[in-house]
Amino acid sequence: MRRKRNLARIIMVLFVVGIAIAIGYQITTASRDSDPAMVPGNFTELAENTRPGVVNIRTVKTIKGGGQVFRHFFGNPFGERSPFGEDNPFKNFFGPFSGGDYTPDFKQQSLGSGFIIDREGYVVTNNHVIENADQIKVKLANGKEFDATVVGRDPKTDVALIKIAASSDLVPLQMGDSDALQVGTWVVAIGSPFGLEQTVTAGIVSAKGRTIGAGPYDDFIQTDASINPGNSGGPLLNMQGQVVGINTAIVAQGHGIGFAIPIKLAEGIITQLKNGGEVTRGWLGVGIQDLTPELAEYYGVKDKKGVLVTQVYKGDPADEGGIKPKDIIVAVDGKTVSSSRELSRTIANTPVGNRTAISILRDGAEKTVYVKLAKQGGSDLHAKREMESNDDLGLTLSALTPETARRFGYDENEKGLLVTETEAGGKGQRAGIQRGDLLKEINHVPMTTLKDYETETGKVKDGETIQLLIKRGKAGFLALKITV
Repeated sequence: MRRKRNLARIIMVLFVVGIAIAIGYQITTASRDSDPAMVPGNFTELAENTRPGVVNIRTVKTIKGGGQVFRHFFGNPFGERSPFGEDNPFKNFFGPFSGGDYTPDFKQQSLGSGFIIDREGYVVTNNHVIENADQIKVKLANGKEFDATVVGRDPKTDVALIKIAASSDLVPLQMGDSDALQVGTWVVAIGSPFGLEQTVTAGIVSAKGRTIGAGPYDDFIQTDASINPGNSGGPLLNMQGQVVGINTAIVAQGHGIGFAIPIKLAEGIITQLKNGGEVTRGWLGVGIQDLTPELAEYYGVKDKKGVLVTQVYKGDPADEGGIKPKDIIVAVDGKTVSSSRELSRTIANTPVGNRTAISILRDGAEKTVYVKLAKQGGSDLHAKREMESNDDLGLTLSALTPETARRFGYDENEKGLLVTETEAGGKGQRAGIQRGDLLKEINHVPMTTLKDYETETGKVKDGETIQLLIKRGKAGFLALKITV
């Protein structure tokens, strides 16, 4: 009898323990499922609150001479020299102008996205969405359409500001803090991928501070929230429904990888565009390069952080402030800089005319010099003679120095102009020109100075085609044609 009672007690204890374990598991699971840091239950409320602030943008652009696509499909299919000679049977088929340089203009339509920032009608989007547009239409989430005008644009960061008529229908989005955004945080993208308006996608922040070669101020947020053509210019939102980025680029071969401009980078640009229609950036007037571990050891830089000054342009702010070649810039106004790109961004975002403290290492000793920054691109700068951004081709060029020649794989005695940047969506980039290419000739005229470049491009009229001879590192030569 006693044995039976003990057995019954054991069974009861096991039963109670089993119930406790089951309840504990359910509590743990429920707690985990409800944890806001884990997968959200849904994005319904966020989408409902923010979609009214997202717009669809349609543009119409006139492509002079039909562009490369028109000539490829509708020009002489055998190129300039037909194997049939004067008896080319395609001559009459394609019309009397098919054998020459004439090709008709055509209208190109494109789609993009944007978001409203105030009730006055200001809308933020990408520069490449509205660049050279003859007509811009903005469609709200409620279906209403407006004609838009360009307030200002900044090709270097691919940010643009357009304006529609003020209306009570406008629902501005709130700005967030992209600096506080952490890798792994949930984000939402809203836009018009492939023309599918008001599409909501979600993912996480995959990385921050990405450089993808889009421009001199690359500092992208990488996300796996689905971004496709048509999302450009739309907002990337945090879980509070605040804008933390402007969706801008995708990796063609990398499914699920998208990039957004941090809103902290864009906010100052948007303010400048709204107030004056253009962006003013600071200019120091130096040639720089990253400090490699070998250079850091050579110059005795213990923490291996800083940017090496390779050249100081005479008469520019750095020269007047006492900066010299072989100085190592380690901080600007107390903010440390560890790469040439970071230094460029910091100087560009520093107000022109400010007395700026530049911390440098010279002969192993640290010192501070004070520089009054000039306006980037000012006509009085030596830099404008040494480096020129051409609006027509979207190329930033510089003379080839021994340092840049070694960096990009050219002989030190090589002649040509180095492509240091290509404007996103610009004619040069669309033709296939890349950063690091060496421009050897234009229309068979050798390019040795920027004066040569200005002279030859200045001869070309709108709609005409120019020929470029490009050398790309050790890969060899490329011959390209661009219609300006």
